[in-house]
Parts: sequence; C-alpha cells; structure tokens
Amino acid sequence: MQPIIPMTQPFILSPRYRLDDDSPWLEGIDPSRHYWITINGDPDIQVAIPGLTVLSLKEWKQILWRFRSLQPGDRMELRRIANTSTIQCISANCYAIATTINGAAVWHLFDQEALESLLMTAHPDWLCAPRDIELGRQLLARSWEQVAA
Repeated sequence: MQPIIPMTQPFILSPRYRLDDDSPWLEGIDPSRHYWITINGDPDIQVAIPGLTVLSLKEWKQILWRFRSLQPGDRMELRRIANTSTIQCISANCYAIATTINGAAVWHLFDQEALESLLMTAHPDWLCAPRDIELGRQLLARSWEQVAA
C-alpha cells in the first residue's frame, strides 16, 4: 500500500529550459561550476546542480564531443569529488538532469543549446561573473549546515 503524501509542499514542475526563455531560470554559475536554477520562476525555490569540472582542455573537448554524440536513452555522468550528476538523453534535443527538491525527485529538462552552454563553462579559462561568487558562498554555507558523516 502506498503512503498518502499530504499536498502541503508545492508541486514542482521542471520546465524545459532554453536560452531564449521568457522567464529567467538561470540565476548564475558559481566558481565551482554549480548551475543555479530558479524553479518555475520562483526565486524562493532554487537548486544548485553540480556541473562539469575538468582538469584539462583535452578532457573538456572529449566530454563535449561525448555529450554531442548522446542518443535517446544514453546517459553520461559528470563526476565530481563529492557527487555525481547524470545527463540523460530523453529524445532528440531533450536532456534531463535529476535533482531532489523538497524531498521529491525532479528532472530538469534542457534543450541541447542550453545544456551545452552550461557545459562550456567547464573550460579551464572560464571565469564566473563577479556577482556569482556569492552563489558559491551560499553553497559553502549550506554544506556547513549539514551533519558530518
């Protein structure tokens, strides 16, 4: 028997993010390459999706070529020191990255242009916008609030 879940939490829809969206969804990209996304245009509901980090230009190019070659059903992991994100190719020009918001699993859907633009920020010479440094500080503050294992 399935447990009854009260409907007190907001229902989270993850729209398909595009660079030409009318509603702003990308809050910024912090120095550690986390993609800060506003959910449903609500500035009070944000998620920091762990993005791509690389050690070399060669690795960056290989990962971009691998992303461009994904076919529907294919997956690609973005490994990081503390966690891993998985890009799932849903269909032509539709990719998903899963996160958890308010205890619910959510898929963030991106078109190829939007997701590739985010992956481009892993280039070794890329620098975040000065205003996005504060996003990195917020992520660090969140980690201090968690219980150590």
